[in-house]
Amino acid sequence: MSRNIQLAIQNESVASPIPRKSLLKKWFRAALSEQFTQAEITLRFVDAEEGQILNRDYRQKDYATNVLTFTFDDDLPQGAPLMGDLVLCGSVIEREAITQNKPLLAHYCHMIVHGTLHLQGFDHIDEAEAEAMESLETQIVTKLGYDDPYLSEKE
Repeated sequence: MSRNIQLAIQNESVASPIPRKSLLKKWFRAALSEQFTQAEITLRFVDAEEGQILNRDYRQKDYATNVLTFTFDDDLPQGAPLMGDLVLCGSVIEREAITQNKPLLAHYCHMIVHGTLHLQGFDHIDEAEAEAMESLETQIVTKLGYDDPYLSEKE
């Protein structure tokens, strides 16, 4: 099955260099359900200030977070393209990778997978949803060759 994936990348972050576009696309495709044959996604890498403003304005949480997901249409009809934005805060992702003793690329991969699942309607508000989403994230991330992203929490 042919899939038309358009991935725009905006880098407004002063953090260390972002992963290569080919890796970002690979991670995104791995997390994208087969039901979506088309996707138009913007990955925006931001600094802590912009991350905090977006998190405050859209989630009423006044701090920078690792990834924010903005879906253009929560009620997609069958066959509609997936459209949305993932906003990643490089400095938060770097800090978390260090704190969690994870390779930076592995943590970026996890955040892309996590955000992509959110774009498709997955969530982790209640315990059952969280377990299902974390299980799927773990399957995808380990299939991509990285360690279980929740390993430190499980130990």
